[in-house]
Amino acid sequence: MSNQKNSSKKILWIKADPLYPLDSGGKIRTFQMLKEWHTRHDITYLALFPQGMPQAAKDHAATYSSKQTWIPWQDQPKSSFKFKISALKNLFLSKDPYVIDKYVSNQATQAMAALDQQNNYDIVIADFLSMTPNILNSGIDPSKIIVFQHNVESQIWKRHFESAKNILLKTYMRIQWKRYHRFEQETCAKFKGVIAVSEDDAIRFQDEFKLTNVLGHVPTGVNTEFFSEIEYAPEPQHIVFLGSMDWMPNIDGILEFTKNTYPLIKKQCPGVKLTIIGRNPTPAIQALSSQDSSIQVTGTVDDVRPYMSKATVSVVPLRVGGGTRIKIFEAMAMGIPVVSSTIGAEGLPVQDGVNIHVADDANIFSQRVLALLQNPPTARAMGDAGKHMVSEKFSWRTAVDQFDQLCAQAMAPSSRHPL
Repeated sequence: MSNQKNSSKKILWIKADPLYPLDSGGKIRTFQMLKEWHTRHDITYLALFPQGMPQAAKDHAATYSSKQTWIPWQDQPKSSFKFKISALKNLFLSKDPYVIDKYVSNQATQAMAALDQQNNYDIVIADFLSMTPNILNSGIDPSKIIVFQHNVESQIWKRHFESAKNILLKTYMRIQWKRYHRFEQETCAKFKGVIAVSEDDAIRFQDEFKLTNVLGHVPTGVNTEFFSEIEYAPEPQHIVFLGSMDWMPNIDGILEFTKNTYPLIKKQCPGVKLTIIGRNPTPAIQALSSQDSSIQVTGTVDDVRPYMSKATVSVVPLRVGGGTRIKIFEAMAMGIPVVSSTIGAEGLPVQDGVNIHVADDANIFSQRVLALLQNPPTARAMGDAGKHMVSEKFSWRTAVDQFDQLCAQAMAPSSRHPL
């Protein structure tokens, strides 16, 4: 790591959205890394700026970047007629996934080209694949572009396909999965390098996608000081789920949990309650609280810590996903014991039975949760083990040091020193 002025580089960081509010794992990871990286390099942040987004999102960007460029953009609500038309157009007139086509912007492409001509950036970071069509059309030299992959995106779509029950939905998910797999493989290969967020993902990019430009991976971090500021005071028999409630893997996971696992827990622990914390809950998620008085759906909150601090157990019952789950490390940083599915804990260096419980079958998952709900000393011991692990090994500075070095090696392969 180096903070010397002569090692500072000019970097263009491109993402599909502002980072404010910090209401998703992807935003949190990017923010924490950029906040540190910004102290070492001159970073320009370019993103789409959705209609209706508050001015605070622009103000907040000064905490993680030197300069910003915002591209006006309007998303289509999934219930709208325009969304349905655009989805149909994608299905029949495009070869790319809908979640890529939706971000195509001539204005973004032109802005990228102009910025690079003016500044001649040393490195361009594509944060997720969302904006890569615009980047490729901008004329920026691909040999200085690195893709930061928070997930193996096509793997998420494959898991949606595998878990879908409705035949029409299953067919649609299969199409999107196949399109994303091809897009992900072809697009990643066009750039200087790919950085993953777990060793498992990095290996998958190499083995399944046959990519020869995988630079490595950066560990998931956690701001342990931030999550330790509020005292952990668990309420008896209180389960929490934390996650963006407009992200399909979270929606699928908590609906499956409340349908098949939570009733098993309630049967043996009638006083249990479940709090679902996360932005933009869908109608199906909102309905859970009216169907069962023991379930609370908070919606968007300014600070998750007051809600998390009351949890006896944090659950991560995901059946679909990719990358790594920051929510697990955040719970651990507060001393909360975690019960997760295998997919939920995928890519994290955790130990089943030591600092986390891992289970996939509804019966086993419920028993793991009950063991913690009904035995506070056991819950405290597991929570302490998780807190010790993340405090000792997983700071965001460590992640940025690794990211810094991977980028430096990509741009100057003979150098073994960070930027």
